[in-house]
Amino acid sequence: MALKNRNTGPSHHIVIVGGGAGGLELATRLGDTLGKHNKAIVTLVDKSPTHLWKPLLHEVAAGSMDLDEHELEYMAQARWHHFRFRLGAMEGLNRAMREIYLAPSYDDDGELLIPRRTMRYDTLVMALGSVSNDFGVPGVAEHCISLDTQAEAATFHRRLINACIRAQVQETNLRQGQLNVAIIGAGATGVELAAELHNTTRELAAYGLDRIEPDRDVKLSIIEAAPRVLPALPEGLSLEVQRQLTKLNISLELGERVTKVDDKGVYTQSGRLVPAELVVWAAGIKAPDFLKNIDGLETNNANQLVVRSTLQTTRDDNIFAMGDCAACPLGEGQTGLVPPRAQAAHQQASMLIKSINNRMKGKALPEYKYRDFGSLVNLGKYTTVGNLMGGITGGSLFIQGTFAGIMYRSLYKMHLYALHGLSKVVLDTIARMITRRTEPHVKLH
Repeated sequence: MALKNRNTGPSHHIVIVGGGAGGLELATRLGDTLGKHNKAIVTLVDKSPTHLWKPLLHEVAAGSMDLDEHELEYMAQARWHHFRFRLGAMEGLNRAMREIYLAPSYDDDGELLIPRRTMRYDTLVMALGSVSNDFGVPGVAEHCISLDTQAEAATFHRRLINACIRAQVQETNLRQGQLNVAIIGAGATGVELAAELHNTTRELAAYGLDRIEPDRDVKLSIIEAAPRVLPALPEGLSLEVQRQLTKLNISLELGERVTKVDDKGVYTQSGRLVPAELVVWAAGIKAPDFLKNIDGLETNNANQLVVRSTLQTTRDDNIFAMGDCAACPLGEGQTGLVPPRAQAAHQQASMLIKSINNRMKGKALPEYKYRDFGSLVNLGKYTTVGNLMGGITGGSLFIQGTFAGIMYRSLYKMHLYALHGLSKVVLDTIARMITRRTEPHVKLH
């Protein structure tokens, strides 16, 4: 059954599928400019009712951030910023009819909540982000947790707490690997999670789990096929992060390709077994599987939609793709694809505001060129390291410590500013600074 448009004003329907950083920023800005003034209908579709900035999921997993205090309700954002929100997971596309198909939704008891639906569009923006890519490694689906969603991050934290509680009351000696955590993949998510978990396990012991001695009972391991951590980032930054992780006694298994995961731990190509009962897969990403050649659109081996520099898909000008689900060229004079990073999604969302306005007016569309402003890696309370590039410094500048930490936190504030405006961000920041003084620094349940 087609979703009926009850608005008798604007006829142009902009549908954005995916409420990640880029998709939600785009829906908010288009709602404020086009929806508010009745120039278009803007609809955001997502399979989750809430949003959290994805780079923070490792903090939720470690318990250093309370998900309930930071997630954003899509329905509330839609009301405040003049767009519509529809709960559902996209499962199909009909380009000829300009329709998308949404899978049925079920409640926590398995009862049908929302039936399968059809939604028409005039302009479609795919902002579906990415999911973990296990590369077909046996045992990953059964024994690993990925940090793709808020629910997965919360699940890992709950399992970590439960493992610590069992160990606290256990009469016999701990099993091999019982409190060991193995993180497969030494990208930003992997190294940041390891540092946060190093602090979390010590905080938990301080809050009453006193039979657990973290230095004796807990072992954190990062397993990476490349010869260094953060292989996609500059070598100097990588080596400094590696040095900091070594200081924290985090085991770095570098140059080790994972071949299997089971209930005993992680096996590598060299024949090693890394014992662990908690395993996180953070080794690769891909676009959702249903996008592969969806209704004839061009995709690559990672299921990403191939787009031109205007962010329009190569085979349909009515469909745009942005963020991690788009295979976008870097821009004039550069080879390769735009990396799957939050700054790229933010830049593309900003450009698509102008693109969609121009499209509705019949004007030429701007072309996207990726600008790399650098990288920041936050190792929790211990330190932050990074490099600033491009328009900020005119070159590359290595930074570390307090200034780097401020820069890292400002990235999240910039995202909140794009969603809420300056006054709300300032007031919210002050409120959190006050309440933080009266709360434990890790989530204890």
